[in-house]
Amino acid sequence: MSTTDGTASGTDRKYLPDFGLSTASTARVYDALLGGKDNFEVDRRAADVFEAYLPRSRETARLNRETLIRGVRYMARVGGVDQFLDIGCGLPTMKNTHDAAQEINPDATVVYVDNDPMVLSHGRAILADNRTTTVITADLRDPGYILGHPDVRRFLDFDRPVGLIVVGMLMQLHDSEKPDEIVAELMGALCPGSHLFITTWPDTGHPAQHALSRACLETLGNGWLRPLNEVYDHFLGMDLVPPGLEYESRWFPEDPEGPEVMPFEKFQDHHWAMMAGIARKS
Repeated sequence: MSTTDGTASGTDRKYLPDFGLSTASTARVYDALLGGKDNFEVDRRAADVFEAYLPRSRETARLNRETLIRGVRYMARVGGVDQFLDIGCGLPTMKNTHDAAQEINPDATVVYVDNDPMVLSHGRAILADNRTTTVITADLRDPGYILGHPDVRRFLDFDRPVGLIVVGMLMQLHDSEKPDEIVAELMGALCPGSHLFITTWPDTGHPAQHALSRACLETLGNGWLRPLNEVYDHFLGMDLVPPGLEYESRWFPEDPEGPEVMPFEKFQDHHWAMMAGIARKS
């Protein structure tokens, strides 16, 4: 987190790793795939590995960011959500959650969470004049720490609906880390009317999905596919909004059958990589 004087608070220091230049970072590799500049040579080499395993991986990354914006707009405009907890937000290479939410509701509040120190550093600089958005350093694997963090409690009112965003994150958790229990702890703190927004990798048997997983395991040491029934389990039995769990090129929650929905016959390999869904807590 950043304190009012712009320094990192002591409570976040346990999550501040060194700026290691020898190991690729998820946030920085994603930045490299998106064409950003906040990455190192090791991250760019990792991005090249993704391209080698799955050509047009960079388009997959861009599609995931576009999907993030569509999901935030749905929650803000249709779901009536005006506060968001975005875990694993990454670097601000393109339009991000607060941009999309505050275009619809200028008073929308956003808390970004990431375990990469570069996200904290860049977030503080970009959000210096934004009074309704902050960034904290924490890890998805520690939901209790996130929920109890003073900035989370200061910016978000858990007695009103919250949009919980876990975009491109759950495939980074091994089954032994019990991702569904982590999601359940986070959603358990949120009131009815809150939304859960997930994008992740499915395993429907398509070779592109396995290529993406191999690239991630090779470069970052994580990236596990899950069959569709296990992806559905991430939503904890809550009702998904139309069009349900769907490939990102076909996922338009504000207009589920609109003209932008890509027919399957036009899919290329990279379009099979990721799926998205939003569920509402009732």
